[in-house]
Amino acid sequence: MPASVEPSAPETSPRPHDAVDESHSNIPRHRIILASLIGTTIEFYDFYIYATAAVSIFPLLFFYGDEGSALLASMATFGAAFVARPLGAIIFGHYGDKVGRKATLVGALLTMGIATFLIGLLPTYQQIGLWAPALLTILRFSQGLGLGGEWSGAALLASETARPGKRAQAAMWPQLGAPFGFILANGLFLVLATLFSYDSTASDLSDPFLVWGWRLPFLLSVIMVGVGLYVRLRIEETPVFAKAMASNERVKAPIGEVFRRNWWEIILGTFIMLATYGLFYLMTTWVLSYAIGSNETGGLGYGYQDFLVLQLVAIVFFAIFVPVAGKLADKFGRRPMLIVVTVAIMLFGLSFGFWLSADSMGTGEDLNIWQMLIFLAVGMTLMGLTFGPMSAVLPELFPTNTRYTGSGVAYNAASILGAALTPFVAAWLVQNHGVAAVGLYLAGLGALTVIALVLAPETSKKSLYTQASAD
Repeated sequence: MPASVEPSAPETSPRPHDAVDESHSNIPRHRIILASLIGTTIEFYDFYIYATAAVSIFPLLFFYGDEGSALLASMATFGAAFVARPLGAIIFGHYGDKVGRKATLVGALLTMGIATFLIGLLPTYQQIGLWAPALLTILRFSQGLGLGGEWSGAALLASETARPGKRAQAAMWPQLGAPFGFILANGLFLVLATLFSYDSTASDLSDPFLVWGWRLPFLLSVIMVGVGLYVRLRIEETPVFAKAMASNERVKAPIGEVFRRNWWEIILGTFIMLATYGLFYLMTTWVLSYAIGSNETGGLGYGYQDFLVLQLVAIVFFAIFVPVAGKLADKFGRRPMLIVVTVAIMLFGLSFGFWLSADSMGTGEDLNIWQMLIFLAVGMTLMGLTFGPMSAVLPELFPTNTRYTGSGVAYNAASILGAALTPFVAAWLVQNHGVAAVGLYLAGLGALTVIALVLAPETSKKSLYTQASAD
């Protein structure tokens, strides 16, 4: 098994000056928390408003065909961002490892924010034909580029300024951007759908919500981007990267370096994230399409606004268990904690047939809302537990001078395997094999993650002041 650091330059062992604290970094802790949290909240908000629209709005406005075909086409454009995310990780990772974490985070935020704003201005298929889905796909791809560079930078900002023994707890702050962004995005859609009296089960293209109301969440994102830029421009470089610059430890081509020296860690990181991604996009994007989809396409025929309320309640469990996961990962170690959680995700997947079948759950107005809420809450609890430590786990696999690139590539490569395909595959499985098959798919992703965790090293005690040797 290849090592991440060559024998000629072993990892540095933790030393007293490796203990990063507020006085050492000269960055107030509250500023670090705000800068890492607000950026990921904005980025995930932008990402989720697209996810919600891809299920309920875009099949009607940007694609031609029957209901099932339009939904699958919309899911395919949703997946375009995940193809872009590894490329974004490479581009922004290059500058994050050469120029610095701060400037790169600003660039990623602008890329995502501009693309989201422009989606709110797009003409529809009825107005410009095939140009509409083409332009939508391009902007969705641009969203993926931005998010591909955002996460790893925010994770490094939090983890590279953490106190010894508290790294997972410190690094969990950018992870909270996922549930917070989801609440903002879907909460706003719910408010608008209610104000416009929009009924997803009886859609009419002349409905004001479909004409212009759906655009507001995309256009309003520009305000949040402005706030995010203000916060991020006021932070300093992390002390870990500043030390690397002072020691002239930067490499010319971070992507080449990380693939040459740390390809094994990229593979491990990718599969460690696999079940996390699969679970989340099943519990958000796919389950929404399944719940509000018509009985003819295998869905439950439940109302859009009513189901969004259930999702918003369940997402609170996600937010609560992210910090719990950080504490558990620091106390028991990354590998033991994540192995237990992933096995629980596999068992949860095997129960999908019981929870979600039309015979058990009911359909339309007869849907058992308490059963659905419990299902969503269990899934989101598991999501918080598996997602919380990832902003510590993935960066810890890589040396300082290629950490932005390496962690970003692993995180976003997992997005292709675990997220880009998942809503599409799940929608196809429901239509052809029933909802229990979706749970089997999740269990399969979990099995691959468990294997990666067993093969991975325990990194909770590893110093972040490490580098790969130069030839």
